Amino acid sequence: MCAAGRRWGRRQRVLLWGVLLAAWKAAWGQLRYSVPEEMPKGSFVGDVAKDLGLQLPELRHREAHVFDAGTTRYFFLDLRNGHLTMMEQVDREEICAAVAKCVLNFEILVKHPMNIYKGEVEIVDINDNSPSFPGRSSVLEISEYTAPGARFPLEKAHDPDIGMNSLQDYECSESSYFNLDVNNGDDGVKYPELVLVKSLDREQQAVHNLILTATDSGSPMRSGSTTIQIIVLDGNDNAPEFTQSVYKVTVREDMAVGSRVLQVTATDRDEGSNAEVKYSFFKIPEKFDKTFKLDPESGEIEITEKLNFEEHEFYELVVQARDAGGLSSHSKVLIQVVDVNNYVPEIVIMSVFSPVPEDTPLGTVIAIFSVKDRDSGANGDVQCSITESLPFHLQKSFDNYYRVVTAELLDREKVSEYNLTVRAADGGSPSLQSSAVLALRVLDVNDNAPVFTQERYSARLAENNAAGALVLRVRATDADWGQNARVRYRLSEGRVRGLPLSSYVSVQAETGALYALRSFDYEEVREVELWVRAEDGGSPALSSNVSVRLLIVDENDNAPQVLYPPPPPPAGAGWAGVELAPRSSEPGALVAKVVAVDADAGGALRGVPATHFVGIDGVRAFLHSYSHEVSLTADSRKSHLRFSGGSYCDTLPARATASDHPASEDLVPSENQVAETGGQASFQSSASAKPRMEVRRAAQGWAAAGRVELLAMLLLLWGRAAAERIRYAIPEELARGSLVGPLARDLGLSPEELPTRKLRIVAGDEKQYFILGEGNTNLRVNDRIDREGICGSVSPCVLSLEAVMENPFDIFHVSVTIQDINDNAPRFDKEFLTIEMIESTPPGTRFPLGSGRDPDIGTNSLQNYELTPNPFFSLLVRESPDGMKHAELVLEKILDREKQRNHHLILTAVDGGDPVRSGTAQIKINVTDANDNPPVFTKEIYKVQLMENLPQGSLAFQVKATDNDEGTNAEIAYSFSDIADSVRQLFDLDSRTGNVKITGPLDYEERKYYEVSVEGKDGGGLTSHAKVHIDILDVNDNAPKISLLPILNPIPEDSVPSTVVAVINVRDRDSGENGEVSCNMDGNFPFRLEKSSENTYKLIIASALDREKESTYNITITARDRGSPALSSSTELVLEVSDVNDNAPVFEEAEYSAYVPENNAAGALVLRVSARDLDAGTNGRVSYWLAGGSAGAAGAAPLVSVEARSGAVYAQRSFDYEQCREFSVAVRAQDGGAPARSSTATVRVFVLDQNDNAPRVLWPTPDTGTAAGAGGAPAAGPFEVVPRSAEAGYLVAKVVAVDADAGRNAWLSYELLQASEPALFRLGLHSGEVRTARAVSDRDAAKQRLVALVKDHGQPALSATATLHVVLADSLHEALPELSERPAGADAPAELQFYLVLALALLSALFLLSVALAVLARLRRAGPPSVLRCLGAQRFSVAGAAFPADFCEGTLPYSYNLCVAAPPRPMPEAAWPPPPLPIVSAEELLGGEPCEKPSLNSTAVEGEPPVDPDAPQVCKFVPSGFSP
Repeated sequence: MCAAGRRWGRRQRVLLWGVLLAAWKAAWGQLRYSVPEEMPKGSFVGDVAKDLGLQLPELRHREAHVFDAGTTRYFFLDLRNGHLTMMEQVDREEICAAVAKCVLNFEILVKHPMNIYKGEVEIVDINDNSPSFPGRSSVLEISEYTAPGARFPLEKAHDPDIGMNSLQDYECSESSYFNLDVNNGDDGVKYPELVLVKSLDREQQAVHNLILTATDSGSPMRSGSTTIQIIVLDGNDNAPEFTQSVYKVTVREDMAVGSRVLQVTATDRDEGSNAEVKYSFFKIPEKFDKTFKLDPESGEIEITEKLNFEEHEFYELVVQARDAGGLSSHSKVLIQVVDVNNYVPEIVIMSVFSPVPEDTPLGTVIAIFSVKDRDSGANGDVQCSITESLPFHLQKSFDNYYRVVTAELLDREKVSEYNLTVRAADGGSPSLQSSAVLALRVLDVNDNAPVFTQERYSARLAENNAAGALVLRVRATDADWGQNARVRYRLSEGRVRGLPLSSYVSVQAETGALYALRSFDYEEVREVELWVRAEDGGSPALSSNVSVRLLIVDENDNAPQVLYPPPPPPAGAGWAGVELAPRSSEPGALVAKVVAVDADAGGALRGVPATHFVGIDGVRAFLHSYSHEVSLTADSRKSHLRFSGGSYCDTLPARATASDHPASEDLVPSENQVAETGGQASFQSSASAKPRMEVRRAAQGWAAAGRVELLAMLLLLWGRAAAERIRYAIPEELARGSLVGPLARDLGLSPEELPTRKLRIVAGDEKQYFILGEGNTNLRVNDRIDREGICGSVSPCVLSLEAVMENPFDIFHVSVTIQDINDNAPRFDKEFLTIEMIESTPPGTRFPLGSGRDPDIGTNSLQNYELTPNPFFSLLVRESPDGMKHAELVLEKILDREKQRNHHLILTAVDGGDPVRSGTAQIKINVTDANDNPPVFTKEIYKVQLMENLPQGSLAFQVKATDNDEGTNAEIAYSFSDIADSVRQLFDLDSRTGNVKITGPLDYEERKYYEVSVEGKDGGGLTSHAKVHIDILDVNDNAPKISLLPILNPIPEDSVPSTVVAVINVRDRDSGENGEVSCNMDGNFPFRLEKSSENTYKLIIASALDREKESTYNITITARDRGSPALSSSTELVLEVSDVNDNAPVFEEAEYSAYVPENNAAGALVLRVSARDLDAGTNGRVSYWLAGGSAGAAGAAPLVSVEARSGAVYAQRSFDYEQCREFSVAVRAQDGGAPARSSTATVRVFVLDQNDNAPRVLWPTPDTGTAAGAGGAPAAGPFEVVPRSAEAGYLVAKVVAVDADAGRNAWLSYELLQASEPALFRLGLHSGEVRTARAVSDRDAAKQRLVALVKDHGQPALSATATLHVVLADSLHEALPELSERPAGADAPAELQFYLVLALALLSALFLLSVALAVLARLRRAGPPSVLRCLGAQRFSVAGAAFPADFCEGTLPYSYNLCVAAPPRPMPEAAWPPPPLPIVSAEELLGGEPCEKPSLNSTAVEGEPPVDPDAPQVCKFVPSGFSP
């Protein structure tokens, strides 16, 4: 057992070694070569012939060549020497890039038999590339805040070479600030990093220039360099600085909007964005913010709205300059506004009394107006004036108040309207003026009584007049206007004879027509004088009277009547007729007048009513008195002096009662009448009175003088009052209705005067702050008074108003001073104030906080600021030139944002009022970062795996970095720092989010790995870097690609199985299972796929092919990988089976039969034979020719011919049944293959007889007969001798005749046509025997001539004659003398004739030869004519005897040439001429052979087709007896 185990172990080892040896041989069966890159074209790679063990002739015979399925062929097999050479120059870096081993595969294909040899050529790298950087220079920005030890990745160099020829090291130029550190990445690539050794200082050196050099280790060593420019970014450690701490400027208030006031300028020692200074107003009041605009870029301050000196004379602005890093500084701008005369005086009409009554007295105030000019100084001094030609003048009351008073009396009837222009001009330069027009209308006063057109009217009225008769018309006019000028007429009331006057006459009110109401009687009334009153429509109405006298004869029957003094009243009723005379009356002064009247005609006494005299000295004359007002005359009404009770002495009027004098009661108006007429009294006489009586006032001069003195005294009092200003002072915020002052008392008005003086107040403000109360006596508060809202910061705050009185008109100026109370607490513009300070702000920096606002003034206003304690800040209070206090925040210690980001302070503003009020503002200080922290990525290396089929726009990955800073310093911008341009096209990095999206197609097959560097940069310029390793994962995205190399196409159908038809190369760019491809063939074909190598398949024949069954194969080859889902591709291979001549032509019939009538035309179609060949092309192209048969013998011309292309059998000649009744030919059909294949078919031709041949006499011969006949002598030819002893029935001779026809056409009958002795001979009808009809006698002539007629039985019948010479003799000797009688010299002509014919034939032959040569020369250029077609390919000619081949009876044959020209017919270009027909000689026809069908296998008729079937055929003469 052990021995057996050991033996089995040896066997296993031997088997193992065999397997290993076979594997080693199989492995080494692959060709392997290596060449350096960049070899020139034609360089030697390897000896393929030697390595494959093939001889050079074998390589050429097997058609060896390099098969490469790629797009570029790199190698070429030289069959002359068997060497594999370079076809193109190879660049390893271009083909294999960074692949360590660069191998190019090739395949060598050989045929006969087919085989494929695989090979590979390793391209060895040479140091032909220097390390190179992406750019010649790069820029690196580093903030001066960057701490030492910070690393900055640099762009790595790229060297396409591999191994020692690739990049090996980096070197950097020396620098005291930077060192170079070279690191190895996970992929083995070296990465340079710049390390900061010490802190940077931009102020000392802003730019550092370094040179980075990359070197390889090749031979020779190569290197590349780039320049690194390091720009030191500023750390924003310098705040902006203004050129001035305080800017002062003076501007005119009329400066145009948009004008430049001044420009503030601040500089910053930093650079870039840190040096970009932005200007802004710092804590500017809102009202100032609308007035000025500050350009943030240039620092120019412009005016945005009109300046107003009157509103603001001074502006204080705080301007802030702030750089992009957050550092700021402040400066003040003081703007002084200079007043210009830009305000036109404003005239404010306070009161206008229009219309003005025309009876207004002098000095009456018509209008009150004030003038305001908002300018100051001389620009605000205003002078007013009016037109001097008008009856008015101006009076200045106080300040800027003016009154328009009457300077002359007005008369509406002269001027009814006045346009009074008031002009105001200030004292500016140039002076500005304004004007206002007062339209004053003069109001009509009924101061004109109606005036009659006649002073008196008279009329005579006949007694016994008709009642209602028109007596006369009166007419009066009135100079007044309107209602005051409307005149109405009426009769003055009176009585006539105790009856009312109206019972006698009447007057129409509108027209003044006077009518008699009754018939007058002279005895009763002789004359009536009445008064017609014309009264206007005024109020009070004015009237005038005119007397109308009606003359009626009457007697004077009335005694005079004393009117004044009146009669004494009854006792105790009072005094009457008492007149009061002043003690100072001079002599001659009128005291009284006695008045009396008489009713009769002839005169009248005018009475004066009682008059009241007033003592000027004010001493009462009487104790018992009463007072009333009365106007004495019309002139006194123009005075407005109205004496009220208490202002003058009472008077005692003298009243005369008229109760005892009824006739005169109408002459003295009653007290009521006086009151109704406004104090005017007119006295009219009664009907008994004759002239008008007018009472005149007493002591008119004294009354006028008293009024003038009183007016002067009142004007003096008014002037004193006007010169004084009434002033009050009240605190603000008094309740409504609070007392301001006793205005009426201060004006000197008693309660009794208030109703008549109509005291009222007029204020120029829109809002009525004050009102009169308690019967217009006290001035009280009407509305809330807020000093700050009315006067603002103006002190003192005074409200002015005017007190206006009437009766008489007067105006007084009242000023009320509003006293401030501490009703407002200080407040700030903003309750919450935010200040941003960068943590690098140095201590001592000041930050203006603005100022609080306290509308109060004095001690009630803002007095101080307080700040909550804080170790980092203190408060500084400064006072501006205008007295305002401003607070500034001072930084005491350096801020640290990392320790405390915010500071909260409370700023308190305190005033000095009682109680003290305060306001606060919360200050929030945000400490901004100084960008002292660079961004930090969450990972130093990001490892990402991406599927290669990710669509564009997909999120690949995200990098994330954080920055402990804030604001812009924490805003991180992401970017690629070290990335090739080709990779940059594939990935897009969002600078804000860090999202990396795919922007180009990823292809695992092109590149499997990417490494990029990402830089994170904050707003302050600090950076950090991270690496991203991107692995591309393969997906099955590449369908297999099929490359076909047809080896054998078309395929011979006789190809043996296992023959290689095509080589199929399959490639799939995917890897792993995605790249494993299998091929199959769709359908059932006589082919199969056989795998020869990893990606190569052979298509071989699986079974025998038969083109005749299937000539074309459409094979679909599908390649499918093993991916999921699997991808496939297919291609179609069209294989054609080429024909092999494996099929002989096959006739449609094995034997053909044809029936042809004789005497047919030469070239007539006999029949067509057809053979089919299943082969194609030349192999299937069938040609026909005669292969043999009974139609001819060797050397004889055939009877038929066959057309080689169509198989048509043509009669070569006209058939003669007599010569050949039936024949057969063998037609061979042969294809064009090599070797050719053929088949034979028998064609039997049956000739149908026709009666075309006359009987032919064979004996006796015709020549004999003819010669004898012609010479008249016996012919030398044969003759018959009949003995004289012949009996009847003796056979003399036999006429031998033949007929070539057959059947009835060959049946012959004989007749004796002529005989010397007709009765001697008889001819057998059917036998042709000549026998004696009787016995020969001596009388019969020795020489007998018989003519026999031979005819057939055809239709029509044909016949022939024969002459027979008979010699009657018993012996030959007896007959000779008869025969010798032919004339001498008979042969000489025949001989001569022979030679002449021979000479003529020779000459003709020479001539014909010359003509033939000339014709042939021409025909070589123009082609043969149809006449000579017999000489060409289209002839149907044979040479041979004229006897039929089956003629069995003996004759003497002869030979001849026959040329039959066929009719012209079109022949295809590729048509072959009919094959030559075999030639049959006359000897063959007339030989001793019987007329039998020759054998098909007879060699005499076999023949091969000509070598050149298209060669022209010529007629060939074969003489008789010549055998070819």
